[in-house]
Amino acid sequence: MERISRPRPAIAVLTWVLAMAGTPALAADLDLRLVDAANRPLADAVVIVRPAAAVPARPFTFPWGTMMVQKDIAFVPHVLIVPVGATVTFPNRDKVRHHIYSFSKPARFEMKLYGRQETRSYTFTTPATLALGCNIHNRMGGFIRVVDTPFAATSDAAGLDHIAGLPTGSATMTIWHPALRTRDNEQAGPVQIARGGGPRTVTVPVRRAP
Repeated sequence: MERISRPRPAIAVLTWVLAMAGTPALAADLDLRLVDAANRPLADAVVIVRPAAAVPARPFTFPWGTMMVQKDIAFVPHVLIVPVGATVTFPNRDKVRHHIYSFSKPARFEMKLYGRQETRSYTFTTPATLALGCNIHNRMGGFIRVVDTPFAATSDAAGLDHIAGLPTGSATMTIWHPALRTRDNEQAGPVQIARGGGPRTVTVPVRRAP
């Protein structure tokens, strides 16, 4: 290819207060450190925040853009966030051919054998989590999360997740990870967004170490 506090116990419905309530402000940043039950950093966890208040229009600026590369017999990045309506390209940077597919609803697609420096593309029209594979290389696996909000981010190798410019006030936060021990591999709960405070540690109940 190609972030501290003691973790809290996991509970069935997650509720996080990420900063002390204070004087209302126009915007605040959200900084999380995601860990598993053994306090190990959890990479590739998607955090999505939906403010209760009306949100002004703003551009989607996810760091990986709209490209998922096949490189070293792997999908890079392993987890990609894109907005609804995005056309994702799948360039092959390997010396071997790939046959990419997704059987996930509501976007089932197949990109039959194509070789080095060739590319394919697909347009995603509905919010969803999609699992990808390769018919030629069984060990290849990747995920695309299609979202309808700009307030989303993926945790890095240190488990850190940063979302900037959130409206202050009440919101709902969803965390998704492919090994999370819940239906659809995600958990949601209310959160209060306010200015102030540092990064908070959130323990995510995963089935296995990342």
